[in-house]
Amino acid sequence: MISFVVGRLLTVVLLLLLGLSNSFAMVPVPESSQLEALRQAFPDADRIGEKAPVGDSEMLVRQLFDGEELIGYAFESDDVVDIAAYSGKPINMLVAFDTEGNFRHSQVLEHHEPILLVGIPEQKLFDFADQYRQLKITDKVRVGAANSEDVISVDAVSGATVTVMVVNETIMRAARKVAMELGIAGLSKTAKTPPATVKTDLHRQASWSELTGDGSIRRLYLTRGDIDEAFKGTAAEGPGHGEQKRQQPFIELYYAPVNIPTIGRNLLGDSQYNWLMGEIKPGDQVIAVMGEGRYSFKGNGYVRGGIFDRTQLRQDGKVISFHDTDYYRLDDVFIDGFPGFMEMALFIVRNQYEFDLGKPWQLELLVRRQVGALDSVFTSFFGDYSTPEQYIERPQPVVAEPEAEPEPLWVSVWRDRAFQIGVLSVSLVLLTAVIFLQDWAVRYPKYLHLFRRLFLVYTVVFIGWYTLGQLSIVNVFTFVHALMGRFQWEVFLLDPMLFILWGFVAMTLLLWGRGIFCGWLCPFGALQELINELARKLKIKQFEPPFGLHERLWAVKYIILLVLFAISLESLSEAERYAEVEPFKTAIMLKFQREWGYVLYAGGLLFVSIFTRKVYCRYFCPLGAALAIPAKIRLFDWLKRRKECGQPCRICANECEIQAIHPDGKINANECHYCLDCQMTYYNHDKCPPLVQKKRKALKQAEAKRIPTVDVSEPVS
Repeated sequence: MISFVVGRLLTVVLLLLLGLSNSFAMVPVPESSQLEALRQAFPDADRIGEKAPVGDSEMLVRQLFDGEELIGYAFESDDVVDIAAYSGKPINMLVAFDTEGNFRHSQVLEHHEPILLVGIPEQKLFDFADQYRQLKITDKVRVGAANSEDVISVDAVSGATVTVMVVNETIMRAARKVAMELGIAGLSKTAKTPPATVKTDLHRQASWSELTGDGSIRRLYLTRGDIDEAFKGTAAEGPGHGEQKRQQPFIELYYAPVNIPTIGRNLLGDSQYNWLMGEIKPGDQVIAVMGEGRYSFKGNGYVRGGIFDRTQLRQDGKVISFHDTDYYRLDDVFIDGFPGFMEMALFIVRNQYEFDLGKPWQLELLVRRQVGALDSVFTSFFGDYSTPEQYIERPQPVVAEPEAEPEPLWVSVWRDRAFQIGVLSVSLVLLTAVIFLQDWAVRYPKYLHLFRRLFLVYTVVFIGWYTLGQLSIVNVFTFVHALMGRFQWEVFLLDPMLFILWGFVAMTLLLWGRGIFCGWLCPFGALQELINELARKLKIKQFEPPFGLHERLWAVKYIILLVLFAISLESLSEAERYAEVEPFKTAIMLKFQREWGYVLYAGGLLFVSIFTRKVYCRYFCPLGAALAIPAKIRLFDWLKRRKECGQPCRICANECEIQAIHPDGKINANECHYCLDCQMTYYNHDKCPPLVQKKRKALKQAEAKRIPTVDVSEPVS
């Protein structure tokens, strides 16, 4: 009866919340509206053709005419590419461009993104798509800041970065694919030029000034003023420097390809050059980089993670990063007139990148400024390089197969979030170590309590608010529906933080149950616990329901889970709306930047946590219920108990702040959050009654052994 009443009250609250939002699953834009949008984009068009296949492909494209003159093309992205978004379904776009390759229209026709269905206004996605109307299909477009003339930056949508990255990939890849088939804007699927080859038999003696003078060795020079200008208008904009300091050098770089004998032999000498060419594999290219100034082009990231996070190359839209295995120290330079540099390095461009010395390329220097404790702003500077013609031979173009599909979007997402992935991975390894060594760790309760509080703060701030790594019941439904339909790993790989967290949760569910996630890695759960910890420090009175009522309230979250799952079988989009019973999106993903009803709901749950520990987690969380079901098959039960637990001793049961220990002393693993408090008591000789009794007995025995005896050989006075 109690669970029924609570469930009904929660349903009323949820319906109130949904009533406050106008965000529903997006209704697909009808064809009539699409045609009207195309007429506005092409005011000169007097005829819009029907969808028809292009060339030998199955892509469906409309043609737009002004009289008999063909003036443009339009298509739906679903008819050209299939790029799954975060929801597991593609975002269908209407894209149109003229015969010169200029975008004339880009519009969202349909999407199923949960963060936009309930949370971020859809208008932000529509505004994002509008940015492409001033671009060309041949442009290199990047979501977010890009400090390069060759790369065009489009504004991201805060909180929906993955979604807009998918939109960008969908528009640009689909447009280029259609343009290639049509052979417009300089794109063609048949013309391909083999890479240039180095003239290995061409070598002349040259000095430093000669090679820098004819462009064989190039220079990138930046002042402190250049850096200030680059960060203007960003969160990392500083107060700036005076004119004298602005003119001071920040870094001076020289760079050149070493495979070219005239460059390599003059720089390295014959012996070192021959050794280097013998070390690299066929097709590898070696770039020498030498620098001077207050900024290191190597940095120290490669020492910690094996990746050079400040220096990389770009060519034809490809980013070439270097690892420590691609690096050689450059100590000796033999060329006449060499000025000497603080830092020198040889970077190997591996054959897999298909780096072509016959095409222009760029050396990219990344400069980072810290913004607050965790955030950083990056900007890039580029040094151009074109190989002098006398050093290379250019083969004739040949007929080739259409170019391969670009790398999957998730690969670039993981590359861009390398820092977040690294920090999360280290923290999960550390947590795993604590769990494995728990029998040792609990013997030091003071330090373990400190570690746990710091980890909970990290979970809220870094995992939750910074990386938006809050798991949700929506993720479970998406996975289940993917298994029932067309499963694609790419859908789940789009968000590396959630992917890694779910992988870790799956492992810990099998080994120890749901408690590792619920007690350590859930940002909203950690936020509740920290609030309650503070309340207890302030001596605020705590209220715990009687165990009989508490035990029945456990059922509420399973009822909520079953209702949501039933709704998801009918409509996943509808289930995503009703999943707002989770306050995660409001409190963590959107940081309380929502309509007042959602904020009131999430704030109310946090307010209750002042007086009762983790109320939402214990009674209402459908995600916790979903995790508890497979946790039934856990392999290990490392939480130790004694025969005295429950009868007569109830210290652990009374102190368990989420009441996961039954009066008989048994731990309910489905409700335990693995805080290890009971294990600290288990090993505490001053608190656990059986150990206290044992300690007293040992002290009495020791005291008895220390009783002095009378020596009868001495006279007694």
